[in-house]
This record gives sequence, structure tokens and C-alpha cells, in this order.
Amino acid sequence: MISEYLGFDSDYIILGLAGVVIILLILIITNMVQIGKLKKRYKVFMSGKTAKSLEDTIIKRLDEVDELVAANSSIKKNIEELFANMKCSYQKVGLVKYDAFNEMGGKLSFSLAMLNGKDDGFVLNAVHSREGCYTYIKEIVGGNSIIVLADEEQEALNMAKEANMPAEK
Repeated sequence: MISEYLGFDSDYIILGLAGVVIILLILIITNMVQIGKLKKRYKVFMSGKTAKSLEDTIIKRLDEVDELVAANSSIKKNIEELFANMKCSYQKVGLVKYDAFNEMGGKLSFSLAMLNGKDDGFVLNAVHSREGCYTYIKEIVGGNSIIVLADEEQEALNMAKEANMPAEK
């Protein structure tokens, strides 16, 4: 009767539906086996701890992460302030020892140049003689002096300008 309405034999439809049912049963059995394995792994994971204690542990760790993020931000700000302050500190040095008078031995006179990151600073010159020691200071702005520098002072200034700068970020 049904075959008259459809125009083909209904046995093929029944066989096709039976095949689909068998495939679905196989899929259901496979899923049940996988769920069983997952339940066993979950029980092993949760053994010895309650869900509440696990939740407390996770919340504690998240709070610690928040504290670390805040501390990292503070440390980053402090480092930036240190780099800004470091540019104003004397960080490049040049020293030249020399004998101011040929009759005096030992190279007791010296020129000391100290510069900051912008090449501002000073050159200190100490001249040692038999009568005493005399010191002079000359201001350095942008790596140059308004007052003419002696050879030893210029050499100390050049050494300071060529000194390695600390690494900037």
C-alpha cells in the first residue's frame, strides 16, 4: 500500500532507517564509555579535596596574581623614576694624572671631569707644586666649556664624553 503512494518499495526505507538506528546506538555506546572514563578522571582529580577547598585555592591564587600585577606596576613606575633621576647624576668620569712641573716627580697633579647624561658637569684641576696644591674648577655645559681648557683638562673631558653610558630602555 505505501509502495503505491511512494512509487518504490518501502523495504528500502525500513532498511535505511534500521541502519541509521544501529549507527546511533554505536554512537551512544561510545559516548557512554567516554563519559565513564571522564567521571573516573574527575574522581581522581577531586580525591582528597572538597570542591569548596579547591575553589578557595583558586580564589587565593587569583588574589596573588592581582597582587603581583599591582606590584609589577609599582616597580615599573619606580624604575622609570630611577632612569629619569639617573640622567641628572654624574655618571661619566675622565681622569688624567700628570706632572705639572718637570722638577716634581710622581704625577701628583690631575684633571678630573665628571658629566651627567646630558654632558653637563665640571672639570676639576688640581695642580701640585712644592709650595702647595691649587685646585680649579670649570663648568661644562653640553660637553663644552666657556673657559679655555688646558690640554690635560680637555683630555679628561674627552675621556668622560667617551665613557660608556648605562643602558637605556
